[in-house]
Amino acid sequence: MRHVAKSLVLAVLAAAFARNAVAQARPDTVADPHRWLEEVGSERAMNWVRAENAKTIAVLERDPRFAEIHASALAMAQARDRIPYVRFIAGALYNFWQDSAHVRGIWRKTSLASYRTASPTWVTVLDLDALATSERANWVWQGANCARPTEVRCLIALSDGGEDATTLREFDLLTRRFVPGGFQLPKGKQNVAWKSPDTLLVAREWTPGEMTTSGYAYVVKTLARGQALAAAVEVFRGKPSDVRVAAFTLSDAAGRSVSIIDRGISFFESEHHLVRQRDVVRLDLPLKSNLVAMLDGQVIVKLAESWSSGSARIASGALASFDALVASRTPQMLLPVTIVEPGPREAIEDVDVTKDRLLVGLMRNVTGQVRSYARSADGRWTHVVLTLPTNISTEITSADRRSNRVVMGVQGYLTPGSVWLADAGTASVVQVKTLAPRFDASRAEVEQLEATSTDGTKIPYFIVHPKGMTLDGSNPTILYAYGGFEASLTPRYNAEMGKLWVERGGVHVVANIRGGGEFGPAWHDAGLKTKRQVIYDDFASVARDLIARGITSPRKLGIQGGSNGGLLMGVQMTQHPELYSAVDIQVPLLDMLRYEQIAAGASWVGEYGSVSVPAEREFLASISPLHNLKPGVAYPQPLIWTTTKDDRVGPQHARKFAATMSEMGLPYLFYEVIEGGHGAGANIEQQAHTTALEFTYFARQLMSGGKPVP
Repeated sequence: MRHVAKSLVLAVLAAAFARNAVAQARPDTVADPHRWLEEVGSERAMNWVRAENAKTIAVLERDPRFAEIHASALAMAQARDRIPYVRFIAGALYNFWQDSAHVRGIWRKTSLASYRTASPTWVTVLDLDALATSERANWVWQGANCARPTEVRCLIALSDGGEDATTLREFDLLTRRFVPGGFQLPKGKQNVAWKSPDTLLVAREWTPGEMTTSGYAYVVKTLARGQALAAAVEVFRGKPSDVRVAAFTLSDAAGRSVSIIDRGISFFESEHHLVRQRDVVRLDLPLKSNLVAMLDGQVIVKLAESWSSGSARIASGALASFDALVASRTPQMLLPVTIVEPGPREAIEDVDVTKDRLLVGLMRNVTGQVRSYARSADGRWTHVVLTLPTNISTEITSADRRSNRVVMGVQGYLTPGSVWLADAGTASVVQVKTLAPRFDASRAEVEQLEATSTDGTKIPYFIVHPKGMTLDGSNPTILYAYGGFEASLTPRYNAEMGKLWVERGGVHVVANIRGGGEFGPAWHDAGLKTKRQVIYDDFASVARDLIARGITSPRKLGIQGGSNGGLLMGVQMTQHPELYSAVDIQVPLLDMLRYEQIAAGASWVGEYGSVSVPAEREFLASISPLHNLKPGVAYPQPLIWTTTKDDRVGPQHARKFAATMSEMGLPYLFYEVIEGGHGAGANIEQQAHTTALEFTYFARQLMSGGKPVP
């Protein structure tokens, strides 16, 4: 991992030639000496991974700070006084729980009355550790899909080691057993909806290779109870060029329901098809819209583009409704009604329904509120705002379809998470649980500041720092962002960051750069495809603003991001190596000339563009971190980590980036979790270990005296 100057002139010439070739060649003809690392489970590739892991472990686990950091991370992850967040199912409250005694986890339930006590009485519904042991399987919980309105039968999704691909099995909540002879779908990247208690809508790989180029299903069939998978009846067929085709069912408290098939043309554009008794018809909806709930026969739509239908004109970013019965009879005349149109610094974050209320989580300047909406006899929507703490993040955790009860989460950077119970009809709200503080917040404070990006746009960011912080550039700082897919970063109580960084004198910064959804669809669309450089400029502008204010300096500034945020980290490292001394690159995309051929990459063309389009390919080549590495540049030593079981982004990007740095003689650290999917590990022990590696790395790079540790 030490810098090697051997053959530097030849390497520079070779790199220049490669960069010129990148601008002209097709992705599969670009020289890629590390393509063999894309063979995820091959013996050669895994031997390389194990060797790299050993080198990184030798550096980070032997650091004198690691043991204490790891012990703290594991203790927080396994703490029994964590809040058990719950979901309403059939009037009871269900929770999935992991701790030192339940490494894989248990699915359990309690009553509302018991949940409100300090020590709820839980009944184990499914023990995943026992199931995995009995079946000698590496099961990871991926959730439950329960058939409404009874919610007695559920489809349990189980993943092998954390992959997106799942095995589905029917489970009976009354007997707490898998249903003998019930629905069971073998492993695959599949999507299933309950059309009725005895019929499923299933999208999966029905015959070998019958998948989109993104690796998802495009054929939907009905599967009746007792029917063999081979006998399922096709009801809809998309195209291999689609991103995916998926089915879902919306229902209300009165038992009315609609089944929808979404044909994903791109990541953000879908045709919405209504499944009727004898046919499937397309609904006249904008491509950039999502059907999110159903209340009193009204289907609720969240818009990411404007919608004109009849006399109605509804703005992008709004929430609207239309009558499900009218849609069934006249799918081309939906007659929508506006529910809420957010302002320029607002965005709709989440939506759920109770028995007769619509709950909407709305962000204002990146802080949250929750509204309860009712529909009047003349079809208008009115609301009240639920009284919750201000300047925090809110989340509608679960709403009960059998009453107007709703469970909500509230938290902030220095405010431990809490659970609130509301009656959406009366707008009464009461706090029922709060997390014990995980770090000493009395010596810290939060500010929201703004940086000015290269085009003059104001970019908000939150900063968590010690009180009385000196503005001399000496503060070790971690700057985090995501910047893509309309995903918002709202104030969150990050126990690990607080305990392992802020409490030790570090500064934590979260940047709300473009590409996210903090201010609605326009904030996201500003950085799509070839416009994406503004996202990277926003991030660098926040870094420069932190430096200009004296909060930190390049010597003390580290950055962190995962997945799409991992791409952001790679771009920052290659475009602005002078700004940072630490770069934590988590489960990243880094090869932007081959990302469409790796894992589920083809599904993200709507976000990044495609190498098949010359202008988009030219831009991708200009920002692709793998192709913009240069020998001889003084990059900060990055920590690059990924997981073998990640079948979404894939470990290929991180592997090839590290191998290229090694070939160029550039310093780096690489670590690959052997299981765990698109995350930090398959269980809380693995996740705590990865967390400890990260914070040990940051301490070495930013808190050690002198220069960053090589």
